Amino acid sequence: MALICNIRHLEEKNLHLKGELPSADLELEAIDEMIHVNSPVTYHLEAQQLDQSVLVQGSLALTLDCECVRCLKPFKMPLKLDHWACHLALEGEEKAEVVNDCVDLTPYIREDIVLAFPQHPLCKPECSGLASIQQQPEKRPGVADKPEAASSTWAALDKLKL
Repeated sequence: MALICNIRHLEEKNLHLKGELPSADLELEAIDEMIHVNSPVTYHLEAQQLDQSVLVQGSLALTLDCECVRCLKPFKMPLKLDHWACHLALEGEEKAEVVNDCVDLTPYIREDIVLAFPQHPLCKPECSGLASIQQQPEKRPGVADKPEAASSTWAALDKLKL
């Protein structure tokens, strides 16, 4: 179910749109493997007709199901676009597609939500990542530590006399 705005209704007065848009309608499944959209988009919008265009303003909100890129823990992240705006031209080269006096706002909402996705979702800013799997080898009592051997390439250069 797409979010449709009838431009004929805008001739008389501004149109208030409020509700939820199912996440399946946004087709966001394959955008990022660390981010999944399972909750609907809540919208509070007001559409008004300008000379030869439509201006839609309002807020969009949804919850993202993310995986932390450092520790791979799942977490939820609220995404809010409080001052969302979209200007749709009704004439000219970049005019919006009008079908039966209606304009579909879904592609414009989808585009701005994708642009607002976090590039590297973190469960918390100070996340230290996965715990180290390889532990330091245990030191056996009575065995002396061997000094680290220098790289043979650097050792040969250290011998050079200039």
